[in-house]
Amino acid sequence: MTRKTLIRTLCAFVLGAMPAQAKAEAALQVLGKDFTFPNKITSLPSKLSDFQGLEINAFVTTDGVKLSYWEMGAGRPLVFVPGWSANGAQYINLLYLLSRNYHVYVLDPRNQGLSQHVDYGSRIARFSMDLKEFGDHLGLKSADYVGHSMGSAILWSYIDLFGTTGIRKIAFVDEPISIYSHSDWSEQERLEAGGTTTSPERTVAGFTGAGPINQLVTDMKPFERAQLTDSSYFVNSESFSKAVVHDDPIAMGRVLFNHLINDWRDVVRRKIDIPAALFSGVESNNLPSQRWAASVIPNATLYVYTSAEQGDHFLMFKNPLKFTQDLRSFLER
Repeated sequence: MTRKTLIRTLCAFVLGAMPAQAKAEAALQVLGKDFTFPNKITSLPSKLSDFQGLEINAFVTTDGVKLSYWEMGAGRPLVFVPGWSANGAQYINLLYLLSRNYHVYVLDPRNQGLSQHVDYGSRIARFSMDLKEFGDHLGLKSADYVGHSMGSAILWSYIDLFGTTGIRKIAFVDEPISIYSHSDWSEQERLEAGGTTTSPERTVAGFTGAGPINQLVTDMKPFERAQLTDSSYFVNSESFSKAVVHDDPIAMGRVLFNHLINDWRDVVRRKIDIPAALFSGVESNNLPSQRWAASVIPNATLYVYTSAEQGDHFLMFKNPLKFTQDLRSFLER
C-alpha cells in the first residue's frame, strides 16, 4: 500500500467514524408536493410552498428507530412534544407564528407522523428517552419545552428519569395526570388526577377502532370537540395533516395502554422545579386536574380559555394566535 493510499484509507475511516450531520431538507422537497389550505387566513400563508424555511429532518435513536422532526425559525430553541396520534403537520400554524421569535422543533414520536413504525419501545419511558436523544442529537444545552396531551406525559417521564437540567421553562397543555381512575379513589381524587376510564383495555379498543367508544368507556368531550369546524386554523392544520401523513392505528395503539395506566401525580407534585405553565379550558373535562397541578407546582401559571376562545383539548390548534401570545408571554417574562 502506497503512502497516498494509506492516508486516503485512514481519512475514509475517520470520516466514517464521525457522527453524520443532519442534512437540512425543505418540507416541500420531503413531502414531494405542495398543499393549498382550504381557508385563507390573512395572518398565515395560503400554501405550503409559502412557508419559507420549514424543514423536515430525521435522526436515528440508539435502538435503531428513525424519528422525523419538523423545524422552522431561528433563536432560542422551543421544542413541542405532540400527543397521542398527533404529528408535526398539525403544528404548521404554530411553527409559522412562533418561528418569528424561536427556533421551533416538533418531534414526531415513534409510530406517529412521519417517524418509523416499529413493534418495540412502545412505552412512555422509551418515548422520553427518544426525546432526550433528540435533544442530544440537536446539541441542546437549554431549551423550552411544550407537551400537548400525551406529550405532557412524555415530559413528566423525562423529568422523572432525567430531572429538569436542560429545561429552561416548560408548558403542559390539557393532559390528565392519571387517565386511569382507580376504584378506591374518591370523586375529588378522580377530578384532581383527571381520571376518565376504569377500563384501559376498552379505551384502547375504542381509540384504535377495535371496539366501541362511548361515555361509559372514556371522556367523549375531545371526540365531540374534534368534529367542530368553527376554527379555520384547526380545519387548515387538520386538512394538511390528513393529506401528508398516513396513520397506522395499530402502530399508534401500541403505546396507548402504557400511557393510560401511568399516574404522574408524584412527579407533578414533587419534581417540577422550573417555571411551568398549564393550558386548559372550560370546554375540557381535564380542567379540574389542571387546576390541581397548578396548585402543587411552585409558582405555576394556569391559562384557562373560555368557550369563545376555543377552550377545549385542541385550544392550541384552534386558537393559535392567542396560544402563541400567551406562550410567548410566559416564556419571555
